[in-house]
Formats: sequence, C-alpha cells, structure tokens
Amino acid sequence: MSMIEDKIKSMGYSLPEPFKFPNPNRTGCVVVGSIVYASGHGRDLSGPKVKAKGKVGSEVTVEEGYATARAVALSMLASLKQELGDLDRVKRVIRLYGMVNVAPGFDRMPEVIDGASDFFYEVFGATFGKHARTAVGMAELPHGIPVEINGEFELKS
Repeated sequence: MSMIEDKIKSMGYSLPEPFKFPNPNRTGCVVVGSIVYASGHGRDLSGPKVKAKGKVGSEVTVEEGYATARAVALSMLASLKQELGDLDRVKRVIRLYGMVNVAPGFDRMPEVIDGASDFFYEVFGATFGKHARTAVGMAELPHGIPVEINGEFELKS
C-alpha cells in the first residue's frame, strides 16, 4: 500500500472502486506530460451524510454537500490510482473545479467544495495539498447529482 493510501486509511477512509464511465469515449484520468487531468466525478458515491441526488440548499444541506464533496475527492483518488498504479506518484494537487447543483438563491458553494479541498489538503499536506480552485453553482448536474468536481494533479518526476 502507498504512503498516500496509508494516510487515507489513518483518516478512517478507504478508496472506493473507480467510477466506470458509461461510454468508452471518456475516462477517469488522462496523463499529459507531468500533469494528470481528472474528469468530473460525482456519481456512485457512498458514506455517512453523502447524498446521491438533490439540490444543495433544498434537498441537501451544506453539511451533506460537504460530505459528498469529500466522497468525490475519494472517487477522484480511486481513478488516479487506477490510471497511475500508485498514488505516491502524485506530487501535488494543482486545481479543482467544483460544481454544486444548487437551489435558487443558494450561494454557499465554496463551503460545499471545501469538503474536497479540505480532504486533499489533509492528505497531501500544506505544501502539496494547497491548490487553486473554483466553486460554482449550477442549475442542474448530470443525473441530479449534488456535486461534481474535476481537477489537475502534478506527477513526481
């Protein structure tokens, strides 16, 4: 097991099975040089307070959205492991782009996406877990999911 996976386990989490994309024209991750681009993740999640569907601000609370964003981060790591073979190949989190399925008038998207940002910061530490980020609200997300996140990660040379 990698040091990153050991860290995740010590935090009380385990990697889920990687998301199986429904069409062969896309994949969980693409490596270009020293950068890994992770596709939007947000389906087939589980865990305490994690919601599979709903709008944050009406059917989903901020706390549940936060937990769902944390589960999305775990799903992204599962895809990274599938692509790279070893999470210890990841040097740092570069950027996250977080989308929140929001009820009209909801504007606390950053607090929801903090679930993923806080998780990556804790896993990779202050130097390599700190990242650029966008957190936006969307009128709808695919299949009614509450959170979708994609991102970029730097590989160790």
